[in-house]
Amino acid sequence: MTMDDSKRGVRMSDLDDSDKPREKALKNGIGSLSNTELLAIVIGSGLPGMPVTELSRSILASVSNRLSALASQTIHEIARGNKGIGPAKAVAIAAAFELGRRCAAEMPREDLQVRTSSELDSYIRHNTNLETIRHEEFWVLLMSRSNRIKSAHCISKGGTMATVVDVKLIMKLAVDLLADGIVVVHNHPSGNAKPSLEDKILTDKIKKACDIFSIRLIDHIIIAGKRYYSFNDEGK
Repeated sequence: MTMDDSKRGVRMSDLDDSDKPREKALKNGIGSLSNTELLAIVIGSGLPGMPVTELSRSILASVSNRLSALASQTIHEIARGNKGIGPAKAVAIAAAFELGRRCAAEMPREDLQVRTSSELDSYIRHNTNLETIRHEEFWVLLMSRSNRIKSAHCISKGGTMATVVDVKLIMKLAVDLLADGIVVVHNHPSGNAKPSLEDKILTDKIKKACDIFSIRLIDHIIIAGKRYYSFNDEGK
């Protein structure tokens, strides 16, 4: 090994044939790879004396092997919290998770007919990242007359405590796409699912606007970590 070799990280090509995630994926399919191997492909190279697969394993161990915990971290948190992960690798990791989120958002289960708040909660968690993000977002689900989800749209993004919602934009979207009903959704990064006074006032404004266009406001769901709050369930 030359001096230059000793200073560089251990790349995928340096690994034994039996420990090369890319080759394994080409032979057996991407689904055959473990979380460690998938992350190793995203990272690309390890540290001097530490193979990329070992670095990947270390990163996952730092979040108790929970992908959702790693996905919720910012680029700077990923870089600061993991030795050998600089800005470029942190961006690559964040980009991989963001691609996954966007892919899920593009493939809503439009044939899903929802009858309960728990079914709405399940749909929201499968098709948005509201459970893990650390800022507030406000979404609208457009519904058919038979309560089938036609599409899901993010209306606004804000800070850790609030996001600005324009009721006119909600109604324009619903009218333009001929929705028979809507479900509005937002998250509380604090983990407290209880609606604020502002949440209640906004819900009332949306309900009144919906009434003008004969569009049903089916529910307002607040996502707070693993918990959720349904205005409809609470009779509000």
